Amino acid sequence: MIFDRSEQHPGARFLLMLASGVVVIWGLQFAQAILLPFALALFLAILSLPLVLGLIRRRVPGAVAILLAVTLVVGVFGLLGLLASQSLPELGTRAERYQVALQALWDGVLANLSERFNRPLDEILSSAEFFQTNQLVSLVQSTVTRATIVLSQAFLVLLIMVFVLAEATVFPAKLRALSDGSDRGEERMAKVVTEIQSYLGIKTVISLATGLLLGGFCWLMDLDFPVLLGLVAFALNYIPTVGSIIAAVPAVLLSLILHGTVGHALGVMTGYVVVNTVFGNIIEPNLMGRRLGLSPLVVVLSLLFWNFVWGPLGALLSVPLTMILKIWLENTQDLRWVAVLLDKQAPATTVLEVGGPANVDGDPGV
Repeated sequence: MIFDRSEQHPGARFLLMLASGVVVIWGLQFAQAILLPFALALFLAILSLPLVLGLIRRRVPGAVAILLAVTLVVGVFGLLGLLASQSLPELGTRAERYQVALQALWDGVLANLSERFNRPLDEILSSAEFFQTNQLVSLVQSTVTRATIVLSQAFLVLLIMVFVLAEATVFPAKLRALSDGSDRGEERMAKVVTEIQSYLGIKTVISLATGLLLGGFCWLMDLDFPVLLGLVAFALNYIPTVGSIIAAVPAVLLSLILHGTVGHALGVMTGYVVVNTVFGNIIEPNLMGRRLGLSPLVVVLSLLFWNFVWGPLGALLSVPLTMILKIWLENTQDLRWVAVLLDKQAPATTVLEVGGPANVDGDPGV
């Protein structure tokens, strides 16, 4: 048997795994048009499933419960899209003015450095190389174009979401039939789904609170587009550490452009640091627990990987996708060691081997 030989030759087994990984990555890229809407629909369905099951337990017909859940999702994202659509065109019209202000600030910094070090830095590092109006306008246009593409697939995402929710009501019975009446497979699937719901639900609530607070903070600091800045903070909060840093950059730049003082920019930066520290390092870990975390290296690598596979939207979904993979690996006995490598911390008590018999908390492997 080829598998027996591969076990005797670790090098051949490694090459087989590497080739399989290349095929999987190519398949993810090739099937992006199908898999990306399905991933979005799956996230929305997981978040909506408790609402659907709760309505069904209250004797609401399944079709009506699914319709109400989909209507709620459409309303929320429609409101977010409406808020963003009102800010993006105005941002495009102000791009040239922002470019002029950034260029003036950059020239001032270079002039001060040239005087301090007695070197012509302002001639070496020309501001025209860094700030170009057409680059800012093209960035805005590309953002609008990508948003339009996402909206064009909204119907497909919602349709898949409806079928996923409809399937979720009968899937436990199918799983029980496949396992010859045993509840083991159903319990494992329920555990995976519950943990994924917990992660996505807590992360969404934390991200929403972060976006609301930072949007209000930007309004109090007299920055342009506080609603758009809040939406950016909400979306990028799904990416731990890196996302909060990226979300703070436009707010700090706007502070420098509009107010022109380092003190105001430091105040904006301090506000972002405080909000993200409280939610990211205190509230969120206490709600999720330590085991629903990823190593910072894994966060960065997953960001690069999913951006390579599915583009900017894949980067936005990188951490939720990796967390779902980690939760699934934790509940698979022979692959639990991979989940340990992805985790933020090492197991507290036992050292897990490949295919080890026990979880960290002592539960038997599923």
